[in-house]
Amino acid sequence: MSALNKAAMQLYIKLVQAKQDFLEEERGAVDIVAIVILIAVAVGLALLFREQITKVLDNLFGQIEQGTEGIASKPAI
Repeated sequence: MSALNKAAMQLYIKLVQAKQDFLEEERGAVDIVAIVILIAVAVGLALLFREQITKVLDNLFGQIEQGTEGIASKPAI
C-alpha cells in the first residue's frame, strides 16, 4: 500500500470516529432535553390537578390515622 493510500485510510478512519463521537454526544443532549420536557409536563400536571391531589392525600392520611389510633394506646404484651 502506498503512503498516499495509508494517509487516506487514516484520514477516513479519523473522520468515521469523529462522526461516531459527534452522534453519541448528540444523543446525550437529546436525552437531557427529553428528561427536562418530562419533568416540565409532570410539574404542569401537578399544578393543574393540585386540588384533587391534595384531597386524595388528605383522605389517604386520614384513613391511615384512623387505622393507627388504637395501636399506641394498647399495652405491651
